[in-house]
Amino acid sequence: MQAYTTLAATFARLGALEDASGILGWDTQTQMPDGASEARGEQLAVLKVLAHEILTDPRTGERLAAAEAEGELGEWERANLQEMRRAYAHAAAVPGDLVAAASKAATRCEMVWRDARRDSDFARLRPHLEEVLRLQRLVGEAKGTALGLDSYDALLDGYDPGMRRARIDPLFAELRAVLPDLVVAVRERQAAEAPPLPLPGPFPVGIQREIGLRLMRAVGFDFERGRLDVSLHPFCGGATDDVRITTRYDEASATGALMGVLHETGHALYEQGRPAAWRHQPVGQARGMSLHESQSLLVEMQACRSREFCTFLAPVLREAFGGEGPAWEARNLHRLYTRVEPGFIRVDADEVTYPAHILLRYRLETAMIAGDLAVADLPGAFNEGMKELLGLTVPDDRRGCLQDIHWPGGSFGYFPTYTLGAIAAAQLFAAATSRHPGIRPALAEGDFSQLRGWLRENVHARGSLLETDDLLTAATGRPLDTADFLNHLRRRYLGEA
Repeated sequence: MQAYTTLAATFARLGALEDASGILGWDTQTQMPDGASEARGEQLAVLKVLAHEILTDPRTGERLAAAEAEGELGEWERANLQEMRRAYAHAAAVPGDLVAAASKAATRCEMVWRDARRDSDFARLRPHLEEVLRLQRLVGEAKGTALGLDSYDALLDGYDPGMRRARIDPLFAELRAVLPDLVVAVRERQAAEAPPLPLPGPFPVGIQREIGLRLMRAVGFDFERGRLDVSLHPFCGGATDDVRITTRYDEASATGALMGVLHETGHALYEQGRPAAWRHQPVGQARGMSLHESQSLLVEMQACRSREFCTFLAPVLREAFGGEGPAWEARNLHRLYTRVEPGFIRVDADEVTYPAHILLRYRLETAMIAGDLAVADLPGAFNEGMKELLGLTVPDDRRGCLQDIHWPGGSFGYFPTYTLGAIAAAQLFAAATSRHPGIRPALAEGDFSQLRGWLRENVHARGSLLETDDLLTAATGRPLDTADFLNHLRRRYLGEA
């Protein structure tokens, strides 16, 4: 096993470089002064190029071939070797100078995006986004040639190994066929009732933060290996055993930041629960972004917008903010958290209308990578799609195509994983609660231990041992499908059995 052992040491070094990049990335979004952006871009690019050089060293390819010929590997070692091969294939396809150029362009574009979004000034972002897209198309073409995939599938594979448009399109077509009528039915049902009572503010940021920390502890976040901060766009990042999550606060609302914290805590649980013996190896990483999003959405949507959890949360909010009266009761809180109303902002969308935001972005980014949509035409195409899918007239680009960081950051191929994750979350939660009926009642006490234990065993601790559909089949009895997601929406919002 000499070749395999040498590879394991190499990939442990690569993991350390990725961790360093993760901490620098976190700092870029939370602490770094604007004037340091060019230097930070250089730093991140150097780390990426260094990792690329190590991974694409001809000796790495030779050792992979030698290790694959060794016959003494166990199940985890074989899976680890497969993930090493996947990483090598992706890296070897892209020249180092393109890696550096794409990294620098993305860092630069992200910084411009901050001001462009604030000022709703797409023209300011356009040349930088055009450069990011040009480079991502080159990356996609290079990877596609090496992997035998089209450009978009090659980019998608970097976020969700093994996922393809041929797998996504039928699932999204099922949603597209059902959700418009479902949205209408839900909104008619809710309109027939008196609207939920708004929680009277203001809601001081300091109190919101303390509640967020309390909820993180209840869900199971390990503060010895992580922290909570603030950023323009909430995210989960950092490094192995140093998981950093962020949220953003609004003193006029008590809901957005708390649900943002719970969402990112779901991501963090996955990171903190990865198999300890393999944390510095590819097989010890999270399986892919669809499963990662399933963990954040399972915590936020499936568990923490449930009637049971609202029973726990209502007195917590009432005590923290000094609330009195029916607005602070659990039933009203649940109605607030499950209110369905089409809106402009993806991250604030309810779970019934949210897939429409992803269907639109998926359509736009596949067109941009294919060369069928120019960056100059993005605002118009985005606005037309919002009108078509949600019936909304976008008033400005800040609430339109400038709202997300993904494209400025070069993350083409990421967006579909959000809704794939929602589908998987419903499937996993249905399986967990079926096998452990005590999970739901425990949520009413703020007790996540049964749910967390099931997720640890069936998702987190398996790392990348299994492909996505294989993991879901092992955990739920079948590969990814939309049945549990649609059934969940009908039960929660239409009261159907």
